[in-house]
Amino acid sequence: MHAKPRHLAVIMVCLAIAFFAVAYPVYVIHPFRSQGARELQVALFLIRYRGGVEFAAALTALIAGLGHWRAHRGVWRKLGSAALTFGVLVCAALSRVNLYEKLFHPIANPSFTAAGESKLDGDEKVIAIAVGGAARAYPVRIISYHHIVNDFLGGVPVAATY
Repeated sequence: MHAKPRHLAVIMVCLAIAFFAVAYPVYVIHPFRSQGARELQVALFLIRYRGGVEFAAALTALIAGLGHWRAHRGVWRKLGSAALTFGVLVCAALSRVNLYEKLFHPIANPSFTAAGESKLDGDEKVIAIAVGGAARAYPVRIISYHHIVNDFLGGVPVAATY
């Protein structure tokens, strides 16, 4: 009789771990959000090892879910444990997706204004490129979201990134 609630508790712990392993790095490394050194270190650690953590959580949840399924006769209890187990599997699948590749798209056709007409702050950081007699400045503030600008400068293809 004691094994029944334990299965559900194991599944919920697995779901909490799986969700944290996916959500915490996304929260910490969110664009334009400043991070502390410690929280960034934890987020990068999670990204590095979350595949194994997610696999262990998914396997443990599946085993506990099967145990819960066999221990209960009620359809609603079975569906509840199956839904929680499915949540762990969804988190495990999401951990395999590189969200930042999906979010950040290179700028393919940048538009420019003359330096005197720009609304850049005097302290604005830019990446400057000069090819032949042509020069361009790409604001880091804009590139920080896209991470790369594909452009042609003096007829030469260039990629501005940092």
